[in-house]
Amino acid sequence: MTDESASTVFVHPTADVEQGAQVGDGTKVWHLAHVRSSAQVGAGCVIGRNVYVDAGVTVGDLVKIQNNVSVYQGVTLEDEVFVGPCAVFTNDFRPRAQNPDWKITPTVVRRGASIGANATLVCGIEVGEYAMIAAGSVVTRDVAPYQLVAGNPARPKGWVDERGEVVSRDVDHPPQRG
Repeated sequence: MTDESASTVFVHPTADVEQGAQVGDGTKVWHLAHVRSSAQVGAGCVIGRNVYVDAGVTVGDLVKIQNNVSVYQGVTLEDEVFVGPCAVFTNDFRPRAQNPDWKITPTVVRRGASIGANATLVCGIEVGEYAMIAAGSVVTRDVAPYQLVAGNPARPKGWVDERGEVVSRDVDHPPQRG
């Protein structure tokens, strides 16, 4: 990763990339986005309009975060993750305006996973590699690799391949890969 001032990084004039943030080569940070100090954003990423990347967050390479997403402390997005518009990450199981004992609860989204528009991910979960979360879903538990989930709360609906194509609707038995 390179410093956010690197010549191959595009930062829109209305965006705020704080000193100390690390932004990789070829990444584009668009209108009104805010990347906090100590955040790490990989190479070749697209950070959409009005995206907030909190301090201490790690975003891998080739990640696309669509408009109006806040990625809070405790969230890790591995390489090639897609986050649809207005998706929501939480990081506190018991939110209160005043809580001196507040602790961040981590969430991990593994390589190649896709999160649909307006999905909500409750903290403390892991989304497996190449998993697919349908738009509007509320994810309250772990999602297996290559699993397709949808609904509120999100429930298994089948399995997808690395391109996101549904390969099985058998929710109990993932298809053989390879």
